[in-house]
Amino acid sequence: MRFKAFWLHLSGSAAALTVVLGGLWLGWYRWPGWYLASALHVAGILVMVDLVLGPTLTLVVASPGKRRAELARDIGIIVLVQLAALVYGGLTLWLGRPLYYTFSVARLELVQASDLKPEDVATGRRENPAFAPFWYSRPRWIWAPLPDNPDEAQKIVVGAVLGGTDVIQMPRYFRSWEQGLPQLRTQLQAVDGMTYFSRGEKQTLKRRMARLGLPADEADAMPLWGGSRRVLAVFDLHTLRIRAILEPD
Repeated sequence: MRFKAFWLHLSGSAAALTVVLGGLWLGWYRWPGWYLASALHVAGILVMVDLVLGPTLTLVVASPGKRRAELARDIGIIVLVQLAALVYGGLTLWLGRPLYYTFSVARLELVQASDLKPEDVATGRRENPAFAPFWYSRPRWIWAPLPDNPDEAQKIVVGAVLGGTDVIQMPRYFRSWEQGLPQLRTQLQAVDGMTYFSRGEKQTLKRRMARLGLPADEADAMPLWGGSRRVLAVFDLHTLRIRAILEPD
């Protein structure tokens, strides 16, 4: 009885977890989204609670001598705790889902749903609906230039320095990725010229580039930031298509 209850609980938990995490991964958290958004620690907690702790507790409480009503109560409590953890973890991942990979001025950066203020989203939907996010929006690469008005641009820059909203969080200014490629080309660097990576990270990146047949001495790359994490985006100098996205550690 114990092992039957354990396997049934494990199978149900695995199915529920696969639906939630699989849907989020397929829709929003493909590479490099899960890495830059630090999603693995949330997913790890969900796996621990739903695939390890829950079924193990069922194995413990499913005593053959226990009355059916008592067993149903105990397992019900375990399942409720699991569901609460699954809802909380799923909601956390949903609110932090990647929505944009932005190029702005001289920087590539991830923008998550939680980075956008409702009023900026509403303004974007009204003024620039083609690039504004909706609940079903999946991650896309965009250009986020500063506005042409110098006073407005200065206001945004100063506000961002002081901890306010940056232009990459203002969908009303977003433009297509292709429009920003001429400016992006001027910002590409060789790995050794980058100050954002340590010496050890640069060596790791160059080894990974060599394994992929990518030259490490050409000015064809740029760091892509996500919170405190960063990866290296390597571009084809002819087409400016991304050839690889490499983690430095």
